[in-house]
Formats: sequence, structure tokens, C-alpha cells
Amino acid sequence: MINNVIRFQNEMVMVFDEKGEQVPEFQGRYDQVKAKILARAPASAKFFHGMWNVSGNAISRKDW
Repeated sequence: MINNVIRFQNEMVMVFDEKGEQVPEFQGRYDQVKAKILARAPASAKFFHGMWNVSGNAISRKDW
């Protein structure tokens, strides 16, 4: 299950499950994976804007 989703400045997306393991089927370029992630992510999923070497702050699903 999708638990955490991080969108980086370079438009790459990383997705992690509840165990903290990456979920490759949902990772890739933002424009290519956004719809798939939003369709499958539960309401409890957390979305982040990530910056290299800086922790991201949680944002709403809508703003992600």
C-alpha cells in the first residue's frame, strides 16, 4: 500500500509503503505517475515536496 510519496524538484517521484520500502511501480516522472498514484493512494497516504539534502514538509494531496 502507498504510504509516503515524495515529489522532488527534478519532477521525479519516489513512493514508499508502510514498511518504508520503495514501490517501483509508482515511481518515475511526475507527469507519468501522478494519476496512477492518486487513484491508488489511500486517504492516509502522506505527500511531500522533497528537496535534495533538505527534509520536505507534508502538503495536501491537492497541492501535490
